[in-house]
Amino acid sequence: MTKIYTKTGDKGDTGLFGGPRVPKYSLRIEAYGTVDELNAFIGLAVTEIKDKELKILLEKIQNELFIVCSNLATPDLDKNDKLNIPAVDEKFILDLEKSIDYFEEKLEPLKNFILPGGSKGSAFLHVCRTVCRRAERRVVELSSKEKINENIIILLNRLSDLFFVLSRYENYLSGIPDIKWNIKQ
Repeated sequence: MTKIYTKTGDKGDTGLFGGPRVPKYSLRIEAYGTVDELNAFIGLAVTEIKDKELKILLEKIQNELFIVCSNLATPDLDKNDKLNIPAVDEKFILDLEKSIDYFEEKLEPLKNFILPGGSKGSAFLHVCRTVCRRAERRVVELSSKEKINENIIILLNRLSDLFFVLSRYENYLSGIPDIKWNIKQ
């Protein structure tokens, strides 16, 4: 039986896929670790969502985020093909844009800023949105220092927009209105 622990990271470093060992605090590890955190929050959101169509979409996104992490964990972009790692391509982005348009059509036009919240599922999707934005910031920072697949940045940007729309859609399905920002406190 293979054990889950390898002890290879006991001194604070980890191996990149097809690449060198790096400190666990490296920007590349931080970038794909934040994408992994996002994936875990999506799993949490799914536990509160009842709509089958939404669950299927979120599971598809979770699978695609594994591809994002694989791309980020492979520093040599040329090795992605050799290691059979699918590249994050424009199709991922176009699929997200189609989903944004599809779900947004079901909603009333947004006329106010809204606060995160409403239903529990919506609140979790707002957390996904904010973690996605943090992942995007980490990946952008990584791209300023190392070569990465630039489609990952675009994908994370669209994905955070999708989480915003989905949080509103989840409130709509739950019969709970979005919470409007009250600027006059």
